[in-house]
Amino acid sequence: MSNYKVLISNKKYDIQLLKKGRKMLIMIFFLVFSGFHGIAQVSTSIDSTSIKIGEEIRYKMQVEVDSTEIVIFPEGQTFSPLEVIESYKTDTTKNGNRFNLIKEYALTQFDSGHYTIPRQKVMIGDRSFFTDSLKVEVLDVVVDTTKQKMFEIKPIVDVDASFFNWKKYLWWIVIPLVLIGLIVFLVLRRKKRKEAREDELPPYERAILALQRIDESQLLEQDSHKEYYSQLSDTARKYIDEEVYDHAMESTTDELIARLDEEIKTGSLNLDKHTIEELKSVLKTADMAKFAKSKPDIGTAKADRNVIEKVINETKNAIPEPTEEELLADEEYRKTVAEKKLRRKIIFGSIAGVGVITITLMIFIIVKGYDVVKDSILGHPTKELAETEWISSAYGAPPVTISTPKVLIRNNFQLTEEQKQILKGNETFIYGSLVGNFFISVSTVQYNQKTEVDLNKVVEGVVGNFESQGAKNITVKDEEYETLAGAKGIKVFGNLEVVNTVTKKEQKSDYLMLNFAENGGFQQIMVVYDKEDRYAKEVAQRIINSVELRNAK
Repeated sequence: MSNYKVLISNKKYDIQLLKKGRKMLIMIFFLVFSGFHGIAQVSTSIDSTSIKIGEEIRYKMQVEVDSTEIVIFPEGQTFSPLEVIESYKTDTTKNGNRFNLIKEYALTQFDSGHYTIPRQKVMIGDRSFFTDSLKVEVLDVVVDTTKQKMFEIKPIVDVDASFFNWKKYLWWIVIPLVLIGLIVFLVLRRKKRKEAREDELPPYERAILALQRIDESQLLEQDSHKEYYSQLSDTARKYIDEEVYDHAMESTTDELIARLDEEIKTGSLNLDKHTIEELKSVLKTADMAKFAKSKPDIGTAKADRNVIEKVINETKNAIPEPTEEELLADEEYRKTVAEKKLRRKIIFGSIAGVGVITITLMIFIIVKGYDVVKDSILGHPTKELAETEWISSAYGAPPVTISTPKVLIRNNFQLTEEQKQILKGNETFIYGSLVGNFFISVSTVQYNQKTEVDLNKVVEGVVGNFESQGAKNITVKDEEYETLAGAKGIKVFGNLEVVNTVTKKEQKSDYLMLNFAENGGFQQIMVVYDKEDRYAKEVAQRIINSVELRNAK
């Protein structure tokens, strides 16, 4: 009986353990799947696995992450051997507390063949994810040579290259300045022409025209008595200043009236005394309106305007006709005044032009720096190389493809009989000189028989080669190098000193040299440049980065 009870209790114990085990499994299952829910998912796809040369492939990268994660997509030429045409903006959609990010790239290739898009690295938070590599095929464009005419290779044509791309750097400053300057010029010219036409009128007609403008100004209706009387007084004073008394503008009212009385007494001005009193009354009223803020009624103001017109008319009739000598003197005076105005215009125009040029130069010096502006204006040979249209060509056999700012010139020399026994061909193409500010050299050697080239020995011979050309203090460093298409070689670099044949001074230069043993031959690309040249290093690196062996796998 006791055994039976023990058996029953053991079974109950086993059932309890089973229940606890099930609960543990359920909890583990929940934790695992809840953890997977937070793990990022990365996938890639392309819209086509086969394209023609130059066509576009859309490479899509899709990432699903938690809303708190930071995602960094690959940028730059990480898709080599394919080229990135454009990197599109990331498209983001939200699904609950997770984000679905889609990043697209436009890729292409200009050489036919089978290519592999390498794995791409995506950073999600502090973790790295790698996509799968994808294979694509680039097909040749079939050309029917029976229908397409063939033409001779055209000769090299010299063209004048601009030393500074003004459109690239100046459009956002020059165009607004030109437009503003043009508008100001047209407005000022129109105003000056109008003033010039008025200045050409006789004093009497100018005075009557000024009175008509006062009538049209509506100053009295606008309660501008001060301005109204100011213009009225100036009109009378200007006419008297030009025809009777040349200090009428700066004289007080009492001084002007006293001078007119003297002119009447001497017989120079045959004007009625009552007219003088009327003029004095109007000028006194004008002084009160200008300086004491007096506001005569509209009727009085219009009557004063008629008095000024009457004074001008009577003064015109009272002035005796000028003699021939006076007319000649007046004409000479007008010519002198016109010449002074012309000289003043030339001086002011020159100052304005110099000011605009100075301000523009200052803006460019602040934005671009003094050296860049100086080199852009005065010119710099290496800067011109960097900004000219570059040329991509294949040189020698086996061919080396390289981009350079100038076409390399073949360096013709004959092989000796001993060299002919070993070499099938030896070609060298150069630009510049080792003692100049920039030198480029591409050499290719083709052997009669299959030959294993020891690139390490080439490195050992670099110093001797430079010394034979007059260089000294040569430093040599080397490292393995591989082009984008997979051609492997040795990169040799360092610096040297050489005497410049033009300046007769020692010039410190840097050099870069690539050495390959591809396609049964030997290829060497060398760039030497002045170490102090601030543009040369960028140009040299661009040349080196463009090197490719056409038949390299």
